[in-house]
Amino acid sequence: MTIDEYTQLDAVAMADLRQSGEVSAGELLECALLQTDRLNPQLNAIVHQDRDSARERAQKLDQSASADDSSKVAGQLAGVPFLIKEVNAVAGWPHTRSTALYRDHIASQDSAIVQRYREAGLVAFGSTNTPELCLTISTEFSLFGSSRNPHNLNHSSGGSSGGAAAAVAAGIVPVADGSDGGGSIRIPAACCGLVGLKPSRGLSVVEPDFGSAWSGMSVGHVLSRSVRDSAAFLDLLRLQQPGLFPLPAYGESYFQTCNHDLPRLRIAVQRQHPGGLDVHADCQHAVDLAASQCESAGHELVDAAPPVNYASVSKAMSTLINVHIGQIISAGLEARDTTIDNAELAESTRRMASHGINTTAASYLTALDTVKQAEREMAEFHKHHDLVLSPVLALPPAELGWLDMNAGDIREYARRYAAYSPFTALYNGTGQPSISLPLHQNASGLPIGVMFSAAWGQDHVLLQLANQLLPGIVPIAA
Repeated sequence: MTIDEYTQLDAVAMADLRQSGEVSAGELLECALLQTDRLNPQLNAIVHQDRDSARERAQKLDQSASADDSSKVAGQLAGVPFLIKEVNAVAGWPHTRSTALYRDHIASQDSAIVQRYREAGLVAFGSTNTPELCLTISTEFSLFGSSRNPHNLNHSSGGSSGGAAAAVAAGIVPVADGSDGGGSIRIPAACCGLVGLKPSRGLSVVEPDFGSAWSGMSVGHVLSRSVRDSAAFLDLLRLQQPGLFPLPAYGESYFQTCNHDLPRLRIAVQRQHPGGLDVHADCQHAVDLAASQCESAGHELVDAAPPVNYASVSKAMSTLINVHIGQIISAGLEARDTTIDNAELAESTRRMASHGINTTAASYLTALDTVKQAEREMAEFHKHHDLVLSPVLALPPAELGWLDMNAGDIREYARRYAAYSPFTALYNGTGQPSISLPLHQNASGLPIGVMFSAAWGQDHVLLQLANQLLPGIVPIAA
């Protein structure tokens, strides 16, 4: 297989070719490794590699495929080269969460989501870059340095799954693991021109503790170059019985139903910045184009915004996240016998952790109540609107250095963050599914994503609409 052939395939196509015997898992892996050698020095997307274990895994898959025995891996995605977000633990690999507090930490066991990837026969060969503790939306303040956007190396690949997005957009792998606690799949997907679905709360596998799930705000999924890959991975990661949270009742395969016809949908178009700030003309234009596509497909478009107090919900979500960051940082401080003032942390991380450590139980519960009220308000809104169409970001992908979580002027950092990303986090708080689609590029060639969001449990509707608007495979960055 040539590199040109490799980069024209999504994960489902690669797995189909391997299953038919036209290509081996070993060949696919070597293509991924060649692409890594060629592209990663510029992108800094992959921060740890385990090529020997990956080659052993690919060899075992190929040996079992050639033998007529019960040890064959039957997974739909078996043999596809893959990358894990560094925040997810892989036994024997560094698990630093991109912070100096954990720079020497090696994972002793796989996280729950990594176990699913292994069982499916994916060939993971490395982990991807994130900002410190996944706490911002540009992969810059990282233990491993900045990740760059393959569409323009001077621009951010987004965050926190920025390394994953850069690797997929560049054609190193067709799909990569991500997580989304405030936009961390959808934002890098928008920056790098990819499909990025944040599933409904409770639908996909998470670690068995509320801390890892950020009180239900953080979920795992992937960044991909096709809607059908996103659907196939949702089948892989979905739970069959409730875990920490209620399980959406959808009994069919997301992959098998993502190309089904849709009834006429009523789609609310959110054009205004929730904070009253400007939305860049490129982002407005992307929404207009997406709305026109939806109208051409027969759907009804109405101008309407979610009826929630974004400022109150944002403040409440910050309180919850700060508590969980305080929990993570406190363990690291104890292990290193140091204080938060002396620890090597980004300034924004230090402040978030300090606030979290000092948050009272009453404040935490008040924040939960605020977020739950928004959840009820959105459920009522979706009785009258099937979907919400909005920008993913209010500005085009930022230049590296513009959003600095270690800035001396932390108020300016917060101001820029709020101006840049006002749309995504709401759906983490309410638990609703939300997807970023690469339907537009600006005059500079930078991707401009649009976002569709649905009522809780309506992930299949998002995937079906996404397939209607984007039926093929997104080309890699030139």
